[in-house]
Amino acid sequence: MSKITAAITAVGAYVPDYVLTNQILETMVDTNDEWITTRTGIKERRILKDKDKGTSYLGIKAAEDLIAKKGLDPKEIDMLIFATATPDLPVAATAAYTASKIGAVNAFSYDLQAACSSFLYAMSTAARYIESGRYKKVLVVGADKMSSIIDYTDRATCIIFGDGGGAVLFEPNEEGLGVQDEYLRTDGIGRDFLRIEAGGSLLPPTEETVANRQHFVHQDGKTVFKYAVSNMADASVKIMERNNLTNEDVNWLIAHQANKRIIDATAKRMNLTDESKVLMNIHRYGNTTSATLPLLLSDYEKKFKKGDNIVFASFGGGFTWGSMYVKWAYNS
Repeated sequence: MSKITAAITAVGAYVPDYVLTNQILETMVDTNDEWITTRTGIKERRILKDKDKGTSYLGIKAAEDLIAKKGLDPKEIDMLIFATATPDLPVAATAAYTASKIGAVNAFSYDLQAACSSFLYAMSTAARYIESGRYKKVLVVGADKMSSIIDYTDRATCIIFGDGGGAVLFEPNEEGLGVQDEYLRTDGIGRDFLRIEAGGSLLPPTEETVANRQHFVHQDGKTVFKYAVSNMADASVKIMERNNLTNEDVNWLIAHQANKRIIDATAKRMNLTDESKVLMNIHRYGNTTSATLPLLLSDYEKKFKKGDNIVFASFGGGFTWGSMYVKWAYNS
């Protein structure tokens, strides 16, 4: 019997209609389009304006897009992993609600949180379930309503983040396609440089924490940038070396969309001189945290060919980071 590997067999995505441009941000904080574009590569981001809709809405819409494109009966989904840093509620799993809303009544589900690396870690988890032979269809949803935790008076963070959702379906493969290898890492030093200070068990919500704006994302940009550049690039090179991949062998780099300069540095370390292999949509969406990787897959799906070598890379708060080597399993 052939070895079972976990292959991506469908993708879906959703972004809200409202576009928050750099020009609009110029009217909100002391910044300008040239400064934002030069330092981040971002021109605009999508925002879910409806206060009655949370992260689950983004994930549900992305899952529904996948289901419609694939012609999938949601009752066939065995499990659903929801990668997010902004769950609807602190306790009730956003995954459970999402599964029920899309009709995945036979799936068990749970949330996975590893900041901007959440989706990459969820892909790894899904692959293990498929490889076990016990589950046939695992849906991984990555979504974040980052606007819910952003201080729009803080020009250091409000220019970076946007809202969005994406989804991928993993199924068994016996052709040697799908997930080939992964290199995932963490370092707790990151807790000091990228975090939301209040709202957890360490510092529960109080009138004082709200007044002090401690429920918004804060980051030491220079330190995070330094760690992201070195670690995301190191992980990507490591995955290439372990699998004897040259820059010619890599068809596509799908990197977390946090900052264009970080992506460029990773591509340079991988010696990807062909810029067309380095996929980006950061200019359109900004950093959507758990949704960046599936949004890239959705935007560029038609370019991928069966057997293409894809290197995924990500870096997030914690710190969390890693890389994954995947052979694409279908032609669009």
